[in-house]
Amino acid sequence: MCGVVGLLTHGGGDLGADLDAMSAAVAHRGPDDAGRWLDPDAGVALGHRRLAIVDLSVAGHQPMTSADGRWVLVLNGEIYDHADHRHRLEGDGVAFRGHSDTEVLVELIARRGPEAAVAAVDGMFALAVWDRRERVLVLARDRVGEKPLYYGQVGDAFAFASELGAVRQLSHTSTSPDPQALADYLRYGFVPAPHSIVPGIDKLPAGCVVRVASPTTVSEPVPYWSLASVAAAGLADPLALDDRELVQLADTALRASVRRRLEADVPVGTFLSGGVDSSTIAALAQAVSTQPVRTFTVAVGGEGDESVTAAGVARHLGTEHTTLPLGDLDPIDLASRAASLYDEPFADPSGVPTALLCAAARQHVTVCLSGDGADELLGGYNRYRVAHGGLSRLLALPGPLRRGASRALTTPSPVGWDRLARVLPGRTPAIGTKAHKLAGVLAADDHMAAYAVLATRWDPATLMTNPPPPSATAVPGLDAALPLDRMLLADQERTLPDDMLVKVDRASMAVALEVRVPFLDHRFVELTWRMPERAKVRDGHGKWVVRQVLGQYVPHELWDRPKMGFDPPVADWLRGPLREWSHDLLAPDRLRRQGLLRPEPIARALAEHDSGARNHDYALWTVLMLQTWLDGATP
Repeated sequence: MCGVVGLLTHGGGDLGADLDAMSAAVAHRGPDDAGRWLDPDAGVALGHRRLAIVDLSVAGHQPMTSADGRWVLVLNGEIYDHADHRHRLEGDGVAFRGHSDTEVLVELIARRGPEAAVAAVDGMFALAVWDRRERVLVLARDRVGEKPLYYGQVGDAFAFASELGAVRQLSHTSTSPDPQALADYLRYGFVPAPHSIVPGIDKLPAGCVVRVASPTTVSEPVPYWSLASVAAAGLADPLALDDRELVQLADTALRASVRRRLEADVPVGTFLSGGVDSSTIAALAQAVSTQPVRTFTVAVGGEGDESVTAAGVARHLGTEHTTLPLGDLDPIDLASRAASLYDEPFADPSGVPTALLCAAARQHVTVCLSGDGADELLGGYNRYRVAHGGLSRLLALPGPLRRGASRALTTPSPVGWDRLARVLPGRTPAIGTKAHKLAGVLAADDHMAAYAVLATRWDPATLMTNPPPPSATAVPGLDAALPLDRMLLADQERTLPDDMLVKVDRASMAVALEVRVPFLDHRFVELTWRMPERAKVRDGHGKWVVRQVLGQYVPHELWDRPKMGFDPPVADWLRGPLREWSHDLLAPDRLRRQGLLRPEPIARALAEHDSGARNHDYALWTVLMLQTWLDGATP
């Protein structure tokens, strides 16, 4: 895992100073080594910051040139099947200087070309490779978007980088937000690809390649792997297996993925929250290992603390477990960290606890495996269970009846619902917020409109002073598929790469920790699209097949409980320790001076939230994180 940066100009200038400034901006991603390669006549400069994981010697130094001298590569990420490709290349006569995965990839590119090479490997990566013969720069990103890559024209130059902050080191970058990116951010709480918050700078979409012949001659992104195509092909060729066979197939595929992701020349561990996903990865890691696996959880205290559950799972598995106490979490400090961790507005509140976990784990290991991705692949969120269950029946009811039920659900405030839940049998976390979300779903006209209600934080048309033309909120593809499949595809193409994986990448790389995600092995992703719906959502639970895999290793009573999530109590913080800070940042006069957002809807949301009449925690957090990005304000 590393940081990559680079420039392409019309040639003849001094690129060193700009390249060094960009490289310094991503130094936290790679503290072990720094490299640069420049060809002033060709106008190209490549920079690299290395976090050494495989082949710790100087033989892994980047930028790396192929043996024939034609290709110069900078790579951020890991190629998990590099040993297989190395064996085949050695059979073709390639003599390797070291044993790094980077050297394997550059030699594979030399023989097959960039597009064929990236389509052939299993890995998480973002890369740039310069073709010295044809004078063409090629950018590529892994299939599901685990590793980021920004690119675009800045002044007279073309620039790329692992993080937006590196591009912003260059003069001529805009300081005003891109209108479409701002609208998308307000809707979702993150900026979906291909846009970034900086005008003229894009994110390379997952599974795509771009060719750059000159600073102004940049191809459109060309997919070498497409989730929509994978989904359509999988649904057209479903697995005809019984339950036992499905579980065995998933177990075998995940074991293989975990085994590949445990290989490194540095200490490796796994996150273990005690939930289904991380417990499954930890169980499989221990099953394929000959020594106790290092596992890590954090003790945050309070109602959401799952460290005791995680410790019980670890004892059963026999892992070498560490509970990392975070102490008292200061809301003011956490809000400040949230403002500084990401280089464009990002409003996932779990980002900061994730960063704290990564920082604590980094004291012990350099690589950690994570359970991310299972929710989006196999229906782990509440909205999937709603889509699979009674949503069709609800939407079949007459509109007036649904709208009346919607009004009834919002009559009690979220606080009122939560009080009622305390005297009822059973326990549903955040029942008030969920009741109000259900009210929005009842008012929708169809399944994807209901999904949009659940995914939307603000309507940009009512919040922005000058909103751009409406963009499509639905992800194209699978129009004739079941509602569950359409929702899964939408989340895999948008929420997974641009929210969940951004969170993991920035939180981990801020402390130079490499996080690997076994559920996102592209072969397992392809397999899930061939699985029947019953393998995903069944009996009111998502991720059925993963739960069955885990049950083979850990007794259900150690992990079978309601999903807790990893979000801090933002709703309470905004009514308590962050109240003054939030009101200052969202003061109407301040918003009017900025000229981007209308103050009235925000003031109304603040008042309703303060009184407890409504829970607007995510919506308010979204505009607060925008404010901190706009002017660097901290609590």
